[in-house]
Amino acid sequence: MKKFWNWKNVKAVNGETSEETVERTLYLDGTIAEESWYDDEISPALFKADLENGSGDITVWINSPGGDCFAAAQIYNMLRDYKGKVTVKIDAVAASAASVIAMAGDVVQISPVGMLMIHNPSTMSWGDHKEMQRAIEMLNECKESIINAYELKTGLPVNRLSKMMDEETWIGAKRAIELGFADKMIGGNENVAENSVMFSQKTVNNALMNKLCAEEKHGRRVDELSARLDMVKKYF
Repeated sequence: MKKFWNWKNVKAVNGETSEETVERTLYLDGTIAEESWYDDEISPALFKADLENGSGDITVWINSPGGDCFAAAQIYNMLRDYKGKVTVKIDAVAASAASVIAMAGDVVQISPVGMLMIHNPSTMSWGDHKEMQRAIEMLNECKESIINAYELKTGLPVNRLSKMMDEETWIGAKRAIELGFADKMIGGNENVAENSVMFSQKTVNNALMNKLCAEEKHGRRVDELSARLDMVKKYF
């Protein structure tokens, strides 16, 4: 199994007391659950064990184009249930499913050149018109669950969030703070150009398409995805 998360203990010094402490830091890099998670219970259990293998506040650094929305939903729930304070820091991009995880932070910080992207969930399916209709219904339910996470963080109206997802909205650092997706800049500087883009959107889109192709190879059926959705919906 290829882990997409990495824990590190980082030493920090309190500027007021000069006291040295050790902070728990979680790094989420690359595609969320690129190789595993959906087909087994080992990956989510291992992630939860890593999360709970310690105490105190944690910092979560996110640099991800997204991935499996069900994995993201479970990680979101685990972080929300964590006993300590959770600070999320977006240093480059939190797109698609990764933007859902970002909403779990008690405080969300974003780099001056960081970006969020939200869009509608997608899947691949096959079969007759009834199977296609089931796929549509499943995606609608999945979208509703995702909107719940955005709404809890931002306080924005559901219809506005839905429209932003329909249009695949890219959100720069300054606007992310204005809309409530983030609370402050990393480093505290809020004087940043709205359109500071330091990465390729094509790269992000390609990563998302690679994830979809991987799902197609696994032969996901709508009933499998619906069962997974039912498991995570109860948390919202």
